[in-house]
Amino acid sequence: MINVNHVVLVGRLTKDVEVRKTNSNTSVCSFTVAIDRRFQSQQGGQTADFINCIAWRQAADFLGNYASKGTIVSVEGRIQTRNYDGQNGKVYVTEVVADNVQIISNRSGSTSQTSSYNSNQTFTPSVEPSYDDQMDDDFSNTPSLDISSDDLPFY
Repeated sequence: MINVNHVVLVGRLTKDVEVRKTNSNTSVCSFTVAIDRRFQSQQGGQTADFINCIAWRQAADFLGNYASKGTIVSVEGRIQTRNYDGQNGKVYVTEVVADNVQIISNRSGSTSQTSSYNSNQTFTPSVEPSYDDQMDDDFSNTPSLDISSDDLPFY
């Protein structure tokens, strides 16, 4: 029998990421990714899911240093459930534990720098090649998209 627990999310951060340290000085951050649904509400407005995520160690430091509210991120990880005793009884939490985090675009829409952290490798920011370096690309003659801020959710 094969068990699979693999999640891939792409959406916008709902607030700035704050990194905390555990007693053993391990970095950790909790963040929420807003993901638009494919359908609209009965009132005609856009609907979204808000997915709670957690990142540890270098992934948490990476997000704390490079991501902020409105940043489009890709999160790859696994679903985890846990519980604790709250004031009104047991509290159950379901969240995505991030193993791989990538910044797709910052709030202004700039994608001139793409960065990612994968738990299986060390983090190194990389700069995309300039347009001149992409001349051999099959898609180099494709016109750019004209997207206004009104087209983007949570802007």
